[in-house]
Amino acid sequence: MNKVIIFSAPSGSGKTTLVKHSLETFPELEFSISCTTRQPRGSEVHAVDYHFLSPDEFRQKISEDAFVEYEEVYTDKYYGTLKSEVEKIWNQGKVVIFDVDVKGGISLKKYFGEKALSIFIEPPSIEELERRLISRNTDDAETIKTRVAKAEEEMSYAGEFDRIVINSDLDEAKKEIESLIKNFINN
Repeated sequence: MNKVIIFSAPSGSGKTTLVKHSLETFPELEFSISCTTRQPRGSEVHAVDYHFLSPDEFRQKISEDAFVEYEEVYTDKYYGTLKSEVEKIWNQGKVVIFDVDVKGGISLKKYFGEKALSIFIEPPSIEELERRLISRNTDDAETIKTRVAKAEEEMSYAGEFDRIVINSDLDEAKKEIESLIKNFINN
């Protein structure tokens, strides 16, 4: 059966670190590269980290029904998952792994149903989340404030996921993720 694993979390929860760990641990997983209209951050590369599109290109793909799910997070700031990306990975005989925002995660779970394991990565606290975002040094103070407010709202959706992993200790979170993925892939 074609399967997908969905990772969602508020920004700064450690989701991307845990996704990278999962990809290194399980060769049968393949990362689904999302589309976005935001600008690349830091060392992000087109078609590796994201497919970076203009808002017009993104809207064109919406009109073509090219997405499994998409969302306009802020005005003209879109994120989405291409159907072609999922099919490509399944055709390789691999399990798709998604790194998406919370609403995207809920949409993907609804779309894939039993084929999906959805995991919510929760920060130990909002204060710790804010510290992590500041120490990343990739966003200005106003952006961090917006992300923290959004995180508080996103955490209220944790119960809509199959599993919640609290990332207070990275090594423990990695072990928990490994166990969840192993059980899901082998059943």
